[in-house]
Amino acid sequence: MAATNQPPVEAGNKINRRQFVQTSAAAGAGLVLSPNLLRASFFNQSDNLNVAIIGVGAQGQVLLSACLKIPNIRFKAVCDIWEDYNLKRAYNLLKKYRHDVTAYVDHQDMLAQEKDLDAVIIASPDFWHARHAVDCLGAGLNVYLEKEMSNTLEGARQIVQAAKKSDKLLQIGHQRRSNPWYLHSYHKLVKEANALGTITTVNGQWNRSVQPDNGWPVKYAIPPAILRKYGYDNMHQHRNWRWYKGKGGGPIVDLGSHQIDIYNWFIGTQPRAVMASGGTDYYDKNTHEWYDTVLATYEYETENGIVRAFYQTITTNSNQGYHEVFMGDQGALVVSESAGKNGIYREPSAPEWDKWVELGYLNAPVAPAAPVATGAVLDVRETVPPPKYTMPVQFNDPYHKPHLENFFNSIRGKETLNCPVEIGYETAVTVLKVNEAVASGRRLTFKPEEFVA
Repeated sequence: MAATNQPPVEAGNKINRRQFVQTSAAAGAGLVLSPNLLRASFFNQSDNLNVAIIGVGAQGQVLLSACLKIPNIRFKAVCDIWEDYNLKRAYNLLKKYRHDVTAYVDHQDMLAQEKDLDAVIIASPDFWHARHAVDCLGAGLNVYLEKEMSNTLEGARQIVQAAKKSDKLLQIGHQRRSNPWYLHSYHKLVKEANALGTITTVNGQWNRSVQPDNGWPVKYAIPPAILRKYGYDNMHQHRNWRWYKGKGGGPIVDLGSHQIDIYNWFIGTQPRAVMASGGTDYYDKNTHEWYDTVLATYEYETENGIVRAFYQTITTNSNQGYHEVFMGDQGALVVSESAGKNGIYREPSAPEWDKWVELGYLNAPVAPAAPVATGAVLDVRETVPPPKYTMPVQFNDPYHKPHLENFFNSIRGKETLNCPVEIGYETAVTVLKVNEAVASGRRLTFKPEEFVA
């Protein structure tokens, strides 16, 4: 078995603090934005929102990059415990784009000092989500909280209760809920056209290649006392918290929750049972406490019968990446954030879809390649593959941008949240049950009251 626990990476022995400050803005590849962000006309004063962000590691950088492409967002504060690296990089980037921003290590210091914030984006590790969200709601801020709500249901319930006590908005970061591909698929194809007919089966996956553990530049390591204060035993645990129990929720949370959330949405209900199998079969169990592979099967009871939904996440091979497939007796829908995968296939016995092409719900089909040579006779077990219809959706923005825009516009009173806290909690219950099913090795059932905090 291969072990991927890597020693800390020394990021160049000759870089000094001044050089680090000068180059840190450029260090966040993917955060480089178009020059028009520097123009004062980017802001419309009446729609301005003052925003802070807590946690500017990998996911925080992604959200920050998306936000900097959205007009009328003014960052006032940035918070991260890695002062000499993540925090300075984000601070310098925001200053470059003329945001009057203050840097903080501790979120409580930020909340005590910043009194004109409208909203906060929370992208800290999962085990900090409950504390950060509860404190920010208590401070009167609207909250955008990355998924998973929490690495525990207790933490998720605390967030729900805090949101109920507050008059502020809380959006959970299941960004597919605002993605144009998913919105078109759900509203136009599944609901209005009923193109799939009766959904019977769902398949989904998120497969990733083998990856080394995250290292860090030794000279910028967080002091041990700071690490302990914020719940880490050492720098390796801080950089690879997703693999540690008590910090993250494992791959089913990191990856699967995005897609299992879509299962609940498209099927229109919560599951009644789940069984799962998983294990740490490849990586070093000392540093990868969570399993590297998991296979889960959900049962959904609907008015049209049982839907069986399968899901897998594999972290040792990237075959076919990530997508969801909804299969019904009249068609199959493939949907993904990866635009090239999206399409819908009509079963031979289904009514013609010419109407939906004429209405602009679908593009005309692409004929499949012939399954056998001309003149050959199909084996009785073979079928002709159905034609693929594509969707008339154009979407080239960062994946998280529409969901953030929905959050900001909901604060302004122009929209309603696409993933409010109640939906996020239902997904958390659905997903975290998989870990319990893996541990127990048996089929587990859900009670309806479990989905209500």
